[in-house]
Amino acid sequence: MKNLVRTGASVLMILFLSVSPCYGQSVAEEILARGFEYGAKGKLENAKEEFEKALEVASFLESAKESLQVIEGVTEKKIEREAAIHLFGGAVHVLEDLYDEAIDKYNKALEINPRFATAYRTRGKVYALKGQNDKAISDYTKAIELNPRYAQAYFYRANAYQIIGELDKAVSDYTKAIEINPMYATAYNNRGNTYKRKGQSDQAFSDYTKAIDLNPKLAVTYVNRGTAYTQRGQFDKAISDSNKAIELNPNLAMAYVNRGFAYSYKGKFDQAISDSNKAIELNPNLAMAYVNRGGAYAQKGKFDQAISDSNKAIELNPNLAMAYVNRGFAYANKGQLYHTISDSNKAIELNPNLAMAYVSRGGAFLDLNQSDHGCQDLQKACELGFCEATEWARQQGLCQ
Repeated sequence: MKNLVRTGASVLMILFLSVSPCYGQSVAEEILARGFEYGAKGKLENAKEEFEKALEVASFLESAKESLQVIEGVTEKKIEREAAIHLFGGAVHVLEDLYDEAIDKYNKALEINPRFATAYRTRGKVYALKGQNDKAISDYTKAIELNPRYAQAYFYRANAYQIIGELDKAVSDYTKAIEINPMYATAYNNRGNTYKRKGQSDQAFSDYTKAIDLNPKLAVTYVNRGTAYTQRGQFDKAISDSNKAIELNPNLAMAYVNRGFAYSYKGKFDQAISDSNKAIELNPNLAMAYVNRGGAYAQKGKFDQAISDSNKAIELNPNLAMAYVNRGFAYANKGQLYHTISDSNKAIELNPNLAMAYVSRGGAFLDLNQSDHGCQDLQKACELGFCEATEWARQQGLCQ
């Protein structure tokens, strides 16, 4: 059954990860931060200049656009100056990870102007950062009530819905944000992520491509489309998208992870290990990098290293089903079949639709001469979309 295990190991690498936009310490964000600092000090003209500079560097930066609208509201006397100063003060505290202090600033802005939609939206974002998604959704909803054309409020409420698993509501809100702002590239990216979670891969792929069309510098979207290409078996295109993401942001760890997955599919396990090493160097707590490297080690017959990497992945993320599958395959190759069954059980508990977990357990059962259980598991894997193991077992006369 080791042939079956190795066949499975070459396929288990496909993990359809979704990455949400994160601009890091980009030049545009550094300029944006200076604008917030000026705004918090009441120097709104200086703040305006910085926000305009940020948009010159990154025209897609919605926070800069929104900040300029706030200053325009002050100029037109639609927004109280002190409320705007508190708003920008809250933004400074967010950048400092001082979330309670930020909420206090937004509260003060709302005391001055209870109809300040931007203050509700930004306070909602802080609640989301604190993991208080119900409060976040409430604030986003209030912002939308005050301004039904507020694209960012729909966008952030969609993010919160996605986090709590309300995927249909998330799609609806992303769609509304796009309807209001057809140039909203990150809304397309995040709606693509949501479609992928819903199993609607074609819609996800379409949204990623649209996001790239609108903003060719959005590195994370190349990562996401790269995983979609991997899902389609278009590994060269997956590598190409990962290369582009790395060109745009050499410190984007997930780009190396995804390129590593594609390399594994092409049988280039040394390159996969190299990319995983780079991802781990950039982010030592990225569990998926250990999963990828562990799978590549297993393909090279380095099963102890595969188990070690799987252990690390599980330590970082105990709910990562594929880490248990990887470790189970490595155990099978070492003849430790009951460990394989145990890990497969855990993987199935975490993700009942993970075909490779059934392949792993089914292979172990067949090796233990428990053909009824083994063939049943392989059939389940086939129902979930992976039939190679079932066909192999039939050719060997192990299953009917």
